[in-house]
Amino acid sequence: MKIGIIAHLKHPIRKPFMGGLEAFTHDITKLLIARGHDVTLFASELSDPALNVYPIMSDTDYDRETLSRFRSHEMSEDFISTHHAYLELMQDIDNKGFDIIFNNSLNYVPITMSTICKTPVITVLHTPPIFEMKRAAAKERAAGGMTYVSVSEPNADAWKPYINNCTVINNGIDLNQWTYQAVNDRQYVVWFGRIHPDKGTHLAIQAAKLAGKKIKIAGSIADRHYFETFVEPLLDADAEWVSHCTHEELNGLIGNAEVSIITPCWDEPFGLVVAESLACGTPVAGIARGALPSILTHETGALTKSCDPEEIARCVLAASKLDRIACREQAVGRLCQISMVERYEHLFNEVIQKQFFRHAI
Repeated sequence: MKIGIIAHLKHPIRKPFMGGLEAFTHDITKLLIARGHDVTLFASELSDPALNVYPIMSDTDYDRETLSRFRSHEMSEDFISTHHAYLELMQDIDNKGFDIIFNNSLNYVPITMSTICKTPVITVLHTPPIFEMKRAAAKERAAGGMTYVSVSEPNADAWKPYINNCTVINNGIDLNQWTYQAVNDRQYVVWFGRIHPDKGTHLAIQAAKLAGKKIKIAGSIADRHYFETFVEPLLDADAEWVSHCTHEELNGLIGNAEVSIITPCWDEPFGLVVAESLACGTPVAGIARGALPSILTHETGALTKSCDPEEIARCVLAASKLDRIACREQAVGRLCQISMVERYEHLFNEVIQKQFFRHAI
């Protein structure tokens, strides 16, 4: 198949990843190329050249220190630049000879423009309903040409008022890249991800201390004010920030931890950190929001609906007693990247065939 993949433009699609969406886009592009497809990734110019990148946005203004192109006085300019990048792409997309367009942009323009696009388009919903996308999806439904995929059942449920026939394909990870650790050293728990209010880093630190556990924090600072106000004051001999790790370092950090604490303060659509922790054999404790309750079982995690650190601390103690083998088995059975890409390939073929027969009639 000849596949055009549309990335979001907030960050380049390259390691180290700022979040799960960058990791998803990078990995699925790489897998589809490896599986023999002719793939073009439409992304910003600093994205990994091994992904056959067609740059649609300059990264001249991308700040590599803060890993952001946002500055308060430039937000409107950034919005306009992104709008025009997608608009120009979609105006010309039919001339590129693709069999399918795989949209992972989190932007309203590819959805809106798909109504005049002859090439079939699949849009992955990596986020709960946000204003611009849900308005675009509701309008697009009148034409009915788009195929939508959600990365989890709870996220599909959230989209039902706007999209009532959404395929669900859970995200997956490369299990060969996450080494199972049968025995942990039981000296610490871990929290990893972007340090941002949405991720609740400070709650994890408070809960670990209440549970009597040392905690290691791994991740880049996505919100400097949040870090300095809520996270940094909690750092001490029992709460260590190890900043951004290499993949190998992070694998060892998670695998040697007694428990991973995952504390979403919003309705996280999936959460690759859950899959990565389970693949290492590390059980999860945290807040039952978004997709977490649908990914974890009683054998692999302990969750609370409360944001109270005392409740989370109880979950930490409960999760520390769970079987590490069960965690790895769940990752292998439900969260494998190869199974994920096979399901997308099947969907691509199905959509292409429907488009062919529609035009043949």
